[in-house]
Amino acid sequence: MVIGLGTGSTVRHLLEILAERRKQGALRHVVGIPTSRATEWYARDLGLRLSALEEEPRVDLTIDGADEVDPQLNLIKGGGGALLWEKIVACNSERLIIVADEGKLVKRLGERVPMPLEVVPFGWNTQLSWLDHLGAEPVLRLAANGSPFVTDSGHYLIDCHFKNGITEPMRVQREVRQHPGVVDCGLFLGLADAVVVGGVDGPRVVHAEATPR
Repeated sequence: MVIGLGTGSTVRHLLEILAERRKQGALRHVVGIPTSRATEWYARDLGLRLSALEEEPRVDLTIDGADEVDPQLNLIKGGGGALLWEKIVACNSERLIIVADEGKLVKRLGERVPMPLEVVPFGWNTQLSWLDHLGAEPVLRLAANGSPFVTDSGHYLIDCHFKNGITEPMRVQREVRQHPGVVDCGLFLGLADAVVVGGVDGPRVVHAEATPR
């Protein structure tokens, strides 16, 4: 079985569980596809068997977290800076399962967190004016040292804040993809098959209606 391994604190717990099961003699035929360098390094330290999409282009199941989840199981992802690799793996997975706590559930995407936009560094500032016209307040994401945050693919991230949330996520996704220099955005629309929601009363599973990839 080929499993896509997401990025973030939630997935780190998953990696630890997988590694423990492997030590117990299970999951010997399971191979993981990491969605970031950070996940790759941590998984290797735990002794997990890894591969890449070049060798395993179809993924049976991807497990990942999310920054926001709306009632239709549309997502905002990319708070950890890995949205591009996460989306590539998700779009090539038979199933995408999201694990999140109740605080990630929102009525409208963009209510609590910005939508990340991954752009090439060349001319990144030329994106700001049209993002403003789109209704977003764009802010270049910075690293801890004050320099631009650089993704694993060598791109920059612009965090787009929407004052009242994103009213038309499909339109926003379509429009941002039309601009030269934009690689992709943190909207994951129609990709999640189910969300495992952790709460004070234990986990519950929310399913999405079948949607074509």
